[in-house]
Parts: sequence; C-alpha cells; structure tokens
Amino acid sequence: MSYVARRPLWLLIFFGVCGYIFEVAAADAQSSSGRVYVSNEDGHSVSVLDVASATNIATIEVGKRPRGMKLSRDGSRLFVAVSGLPKCPPNVPDEECAKRERDLKADGIAIVDTSLRKVIKVLAAGSDPEQFAMSADGKRLYVANEDVGLLSVVDVEAAKVIARIKVGLEPEGVALSPNGRWVLVTNESDSSVSVIDTKTLKVEKHVPVGKRPRDMAFTADGSAAYVSGELDASLYRIAVPAGEPVQRVLQLREAAKPMAVLLDSPRNRLYLSTGRGGTVAVVDMKEAPKTLKLIKEIPVGTRPWGIALSADGRFLYTANGPSNDVSVVDTTTLTTVKRIPVGGSPWGIVIGPAPR
Repeated sequence: MSYVARRPLWLLIFFGVCGYIFEVAAADAQSSSGRVYVSNEDGHSVSVLDVASATNIATIEVGKRPRGMKLSRDGSRLFVAVSGLPKCPPNVPDEECAKRERDLKADGIAIVDTSLRKVIKVLAAGSDPEQFAMSADGKRLYVANEDVGLLSVVDVEAAKVIARIKVGLEPEGVALSPNGRWVLVTNESDSSVSVIDTKTLKVEKHVPVGKRPRDMAFTADGSAAYVSGELDASLYRIAVPAGEPVQRVLQLREAAKPMAVLLDSPRNRLYLSTGRGGTVAVVDMKEAPKTLKLIKEIPVGTRPWGIALSADGRFLYTANGPSNDVSVVDTTTLTTVKRIPVGGSPWGIVIGPAPR
C-alpha cells in the first residue's frame, strides 16, 4: 500500500478543501489586481484606475485627442489612438470644422509602457486614427481613418503602414474576428459595415445595417456580429463573412443612442452604452439569435461611450464623457455602485492585468 493510500480520509479532505480555498483566493487576488485605462479626449491623457480599490491612481500624458485603445495580453503595453484633428461636436457645421487648425504630426498610435507610465513610441497610423483592432499576436493593428474613409494596416514591429484599404464614409468601429480572418469596419455616413479579408487585405463586401453604426462585437465562434445603430436606436446581427442574412434583432427607445457593443457570451448577455441616453442597456441573449430581450437600462453618467467588463464578468465600467467620470456597474444587482472622477471627456476604456 502506498503512503498516500495510508493517509486518513479526514486528512485528504482537509488538504483538498485547503487547496480549493487557496486556488479561489489566488484567483480572486489576480482578478482584483487589474487595471482600468481610460482615454480622456479633452484631457490629452489616460487615467489609470486600480480595480481592487476602484480609485484613480495615475494620469499619463499621451498626446492630442486620445480615443480608441488596446492593451497587450500581459498588460505591459497600452496602445492609444491620438489625433491632431480638431474636435467638432455634431452641432458644428462641416465648413466651420474645416477652418480649424489641424496638427498632422499629432496623428498616430501612442505606445505606453504601463510600468513606467509613459509613451515610449508613436506609430504612424494614417490620418485621424480613432478606433482600431489588434491581431492576437500583437503584430498588426487595423486602424480606422475616419476623415479620409480608409482602414490603415500597421506593422507594429516595423512601425509603418503596410496597406491602406478604402472602406465607406466616416469609418469608426473596428473589430477582428476570433480566428483573425475577418476585420469589420462600421461606416457611419454610409450606414454600412465593410467586411475585409485579412489575408488579401481587400474588402469582400459592404453590408447595410442601422443608421450611423458605431461599434460591433463578434459572437464567440465568429460566425456573426452585432452592430449598434446610433440614429435609429437599433441593434443588427450580420453573418460573417457572407453578410447576409442581415437582421434587426433589437429596437431600443428613441432617446437611446446605442454606441459601444460588448458581448458576454459565457453569461448570455450583451451590453450597449446608449450615449445621450445616459444608460447601459443589458440584453438577455439566452434565445439568440431568435429572440433578444432587453432586461434593463442602468443609469450611469452623462453620455457613456466606451465600456469594459472585468475578467470575472462581475463589474462593468463606462466612460462618461461630459461628466468626466467612470461608472462602476454591478452586473449581479444591475446597479451603479460607484462613480470615479477621471480626466476631461473620457472616451475609451480597456481593462486588463496590472503590469509586473
């Protein structure tokens, strides 16, 4: 009989329970040691929030008009889209915007060392970069150049644009399929989504969706994507890469202006920030794609745009532009539990591990 076999049953149970407790404690410690990064469009900075204490612990100067962001898997590098194009609210005529001074040298993707909390490099990424997607290996960026209707493909290591792809008018949202094969781009003024093959770097098709599409999220298997329509308060589902069928799967109240889309497949939920609606819409996906059900709209801050979900799905964070803060939403009680002051006009938000 082996030594293990001679151990009393109670001792095996004791060590088993202790091991489980230590594993859970380690997992909790890991999830609570994360960082939330918030781009402040008017503040020209990124705020760093500590997940465990839900406090603002640092501010990093990154350049003009920071908006879209991506974080490396290990949390060591933060990529931030910065732009020298002057900010023009919707109520400002295009002719007036065109007269405002522009700083072409400010355009790019700033790379931040999250341990040092400073910019170490700025990548060329075409004109007026806003949102972008990153390949799984971190070697490529797919960047929307809104003012010129292009998608720039950036080689990170070479620090240069390797392709410029013509898409639709005013491209904004960019998403990469889970298998890395397809890139989707929302074209605001065309009310369409461009489907791009990452192997050929060519547009396969343009898919009509809701009015002024802003963002999208892929299903876990990559066979479909959900697209928000700001001006008609819609949510569309499109097949990938075929485009069709195109389905309008959800209609929100008229005052809601859906912006960011976040799909939580493990929990059968979808979250939408509603911009001027001032809420986060929580959608039940248990019977998707046949039926989507609005569970609740949770009041957050003023004009929420970017949203991010903690690794365990327990908390949702929203970047609230005019109120200059971030809301922390408990996804179990569906209530806002805290508001954290950040910089001027928070826009984008990402969450990940704390740097080592």
